[in-house]
Amino acid sequence: MNKQQVVIGGGCFWCTEAVFLAVDGVLAVESGYSGGHVDNPSYEQVCDGTTGHAEVVRIEFDADRIPLPVLLEIFFATHDPTTLNRQGADVGTQYRSVIFHADDAQRDVARAVIDDLTERQVFDRPIVTQVAPLTNYFPAEAYHQRFFERNPYQGYCMAVVGPKVAKFRKQFASRLKR
Repeated sequence: MNKQQVVIGGGCFWCTEAVFLAVDGVLAVESGYSGGHVDNPSYEQVCDGTTGHAEVVRIEFDADRIPLPVLLEIFFATHDPTTLNRQGADVGTQYRSVIFHADDAQRDVARAVIDDLTERQVFDRPIVTQVAPLTNYFPAEAYHQRFFERNPYQGYCMAVVGPKVAKFRKQFASRLKR
Protein backbone atom coordinates (compact mmCIF):
# COMPACT_ATOMS: atom_id res chain seq x y z
CA MET A 1 0.00 0.00 0.00
CA ASN A 2 1.19 3.49 -0.90
CA LYS A 3 -0.38 5.48 1.95
CA GLN A 4 -0.39 9.27 1.49
CA GLN A 5 -2.24 12.29 2.89
CA VAL A 6 -3.40 15.53 1.35
CA VAL A 7 -5.35 18.43 2.87
CA ILE A 8 -7.89 20.20 0.65
CA GLY A 9 -10.60 22.79 1.09
CA GLY A 10 -13.52 23.27 -1.25
CA GLY A 11 -16.07 25.16 0.80
CA CYS A 12 -17.98 23.61 3.67
CA PHE A 13 -16.09 20.60 4.97
CA TRP A 14 -19.31 18.64 5.43
CA CYS A 15 -19.68 18.49 1.63
CA THR A 16 -16.07 17.67 0.90
CA GLU A 17 -15.91 15.00 3.60
CA ALA A 18 -19.12 13.31 2.39
CA VAL A 19 -17.78 13.08 -1.16
CA PHE A 20 -14.37 11.65 -0.29
CA LEU A 21 -15.66 9.13 2.26
CA ALA A 22 -17.29 7.37 -0.72
CA VAL A 23 -14.15 7.23 -2.93
CA ASP A 24 -12.51 3.86 -3.46
CA GLY A 25 -8.92 4.01 -2.23
CA VAL A 26 -9.65 6.65 0.39
CA LEU A 27 -8.75 5.21 3.77
CA ALA A 28 -9.85 8.04 6.08
CA VAL A 29 -11.26 11.56 5.92
CA GLU A 30 -11.17 14.07 8.75
CA SER A 31 -12.72 17.53 8.77
CA GLY A 32 -10.50 20.28 10.12
CA TYR A 33 -8.99 23.72 9.77
CA SER A 34 -5.76 24.78 8.10
CA GLY A 35 -3.95 27.79 6.72
CA GLY A 36 -4.48 30.20 9.57
CA HIS A 37 -2.54 31.82 12.38
CA VAL A 38 -4.47 30.65 15.47
CA ASP A 39 -3.60 27.38 17.19
CA ASN A 40 -6.47 24.93 17.57
CA PRO A 41 -9.25 27.33 16.53
CA SER A 42 -12.90 26.66 17.27
CA TYR A 43 -15.55 26.43 14.57
CA GLU A 44 -16.97 29.74 15.75
CA GLN A 45 -13.57 31.45 15.46
CA VAL A 46 -13.05 30.07 11.95
CA CYS A 47 -16.56 31.16 10.92
CA ASP A 48 -15.79 34.69 12.13
CA GLY A 49 -13.16 34.78 9.37
CA THR A 50 -10.45 36.26 11.59
CA THR A 51 -8.20 33.20 12.06
CA GLY A 52 -7.15 32.83 8.43
CA HIS A 53 -8.12 29.16 8.46
CA ALA A 54 -10.02 27.36 5.73
CA GLU A 55 -12.48 24.57 6.38
CA VAL A 56 -10.62 21.55 5.01
CA VAL A 57 -10.50 17.78 4.99
CA ARG A 58 -7.43 15.68 5.55
CA ILE A 59 -7.62 12.69 3.25
CA GLU A 60 -5.56 9.57 3.81
CA PHE A 61 -5.49 7.50 0.65
CA ASP A 62 -3.80 4.57 -1.06
CA ALA A 63 -2.09 6.23 -4.03
CA ASP A 64 -1.83 2.84 -5.77
CA ARG A 65 -5.65 2.65 -5.85
CA ILE A 66 -6.48 6.35 -6.26
CA PRO A 67 -3.55 8.44 -7.53
CA LEU A 68 -3.39 12.06 -6.38
CA PRO A 69 -4.22 13.47 -9.85
CA VAL A 70 -7.47 11.45 -9.89
CA LEU A 71 -8.28 12.52 -6.32
CA LEU A 72 -7.78 16.14 -7.38
CA GLU A 73 -9.97 15.66 -10.48
CA ILE A 74 -12.77 14.64 -8.12
CA PHE A 75 -11.99 17.64 -5.91
CA PHE A 76 -12.23 20.07 -8.82
CA ALA A 77 -15.41 18.45 -10.17
CA THR A 78 -17.23 18.66 -6.84
CA HIS A 79 -16.81 22.35 -6.01
CA ASP A 80 -16.42 25.63 -7.87
CA PRO A 81 -12.70 26.46 -8.01
CA THR A 82 -13.40 29.71 -9.87
CA THR A 83 -15.03 31.65 -7.03
CA LEU A 84 -12.74 33.43 -4.61
CA ASN A 85 -13.59 32.79 -0.94
CA ARG A 86 -17.02 31.44 -1.79
CA GLN A 87 -18.95 28.26 -2.49
CA GLY A 88 -22.57 28.99 -3.32
CA ALA A 89 -24.15 30.85 -0.41
CA ASP A 90 -21.14 30.13 1.84
CA VAL A 91 -18.98 33.27 1.72
CA GLY A 92 -15.70 34.03 3.47
CA THR A 93 -12.03 33.08 3.38
CA GLN A 94 -12.83 29.94 5.39
CA TYR A 95 -14.63 28.61 2.27
CA ARG A 96 -11.75 29.21 -0.16
CA SER A 97 -10.64 26.61 -2.65
CA VAL A 98 -7.25 25.39 -1.50
CA ILE A 99 -4.82 22.49 -1.74
CA PHE A 100 -2.35 22.29 1.15
CA HIS A 101 0.47 20.10 -0.13
CA ALA A 102 2.69 17.96 2.08
CA ASP A 103 5.74 18.18 -0.20
CA ASP A 104 7.07 19.46 -3.53
CA ALA A 105 5.77 16.42 -5.39
CA GLN A 106 2.19 17.10 -4.25
CA ARG A 107 2.61 20.79 -5.12
CA ASP A 108 3.77 19.87 -8.61
CA VAL A 109 0.84 17.47 -9.12
CA ALA A 110 -1.64 20.11 -7.93
CA ARG A 111 -0.22 22.73 -10.29
CA ALA A 112 -0.16 20.24 -13.19
CA VAL A 113 -3.83 19.35 -12.63
CA ILE A 114 -4.77 23.05 -12.52
CA ASP A 115 -2.74 23.70 -15.69
CA ASP A 116 -4.44 20.78 -17.44
CA LEU A 117 -7.95 21.91 -16.44
CA THR A 118 -7.09 25.45 -17.58
CA GLU A 119 -5.68 24.26 -20.89
CA ARG A 120 -8.76 22.11 -21.54
CA GLN A 121 -10.99 25.07 -20.57
CA VAL A 122 -13.03 22.91 -18.22
CA PHE A 123 -14.25 26.04 -16.41
CA ASP A 124 -15.63 29.25 -17.91
CA ARG A 125 -13.59 31.40 -15.53
CA PRO A 126 -10.01 31.19 -14.21
CA ILE A 127 -9.28 28.70 -11.43
CA VAL A 128 -8.47 30.59 -8.21
CA THR A 129 -7.58 27.55 -6.10
CA GLN A 130 -4.72 28.35 -3.74
CA VAL A 131 -1.83 25.86 -3.68
CA ALA A 132 0.15 26.28 -0.46
CA PRO A 133 2.40 24.24 1.82
CA LEU A 134 0.72 22.52 4.73
CA THR A 135 2.11 24.32 7.76
CA ASN A 136 -0.61 23.58 10.26
CA TYR A 137 -3.72 21.47 10.53
CA PHE A 138 -6.20 21.15 13.37
CA PRO A 139 -9.02 18.59 13.50
CA ALA A 140 -12.50 20.08 13.72
CA GLU A 141 -14.70 19.36 16.71
CA ALA A 142 -16.10 15.83 17.00
CA TYR A 143 -19.61 16.85 15.99
CA HIS A 144 -18.32 17.89 12.53
CA GLN A 145 -16.83 14.45 11.77
CA ARG A 146 -19.00 12.36 9.41
CA PHE A 147 -21.62 15.09 9.75
CA PHE A 148 -23.66 14.27 6.65
CA GLU A 149 -23.64 10.55 7.44
CA ARG A 150 -25.03 11.26 10.92
CA ASN A 151 -27.36 14.14 9.96
CA PRO A 152 -28.77 13.47 6.47
CA TYR A 153 -32.05 15.25 7.25
CA GLN A 154 -30.50 18.43 8.65
CA GLY A 155 -31.54 21.39 6.46
CA TYR A 156 -28.12 22.24 4.99
CA CYS A 157 -27.42 18.57 4.37
CA MET A 158 -30.68 18.11 2.48
CA ALA A 159 -30.32 21.30 0.45
CA VAL A 160 -26.58 21.35 -0.27
CA VAL A 161 -24.63 18.25 0.78
CA GLY A 162 -27.09 15.62 -0.46
CA PRO A 163 -27.38 16.97 -4.02
CA LYS A 164 -23.60 17.44 -4.24
CA VAL A 165 -22.99 13.83 -3.13
CA ALA A 166 -25.65 12.55 -5.57
CA LYS A 167 -23.99 14.44 -8.46
CA PHE A 168 -20.59 13.05 -7.46
CA ARG A 169 -21.93 9.47 -7.26
CA LYS A 170 -23.38 9.75 -10.76
CA GLN A 171 -20.32 11.40 -12.32
CA PHE A 172 -17.75 9.15 -10.62
CA ALA A 173 -19.66 5.86 -10.30
CA SER A 174 -16.56 3.88 -11.27
CA ARG A 175 -14.62 5.43 -8.36
CA LEU A 176 -17.11 4.54 -5.59
CA LYS A 177 -16.31 2.16 -2.78
CA ARG A 178 -17.99 -1.18 -3.28
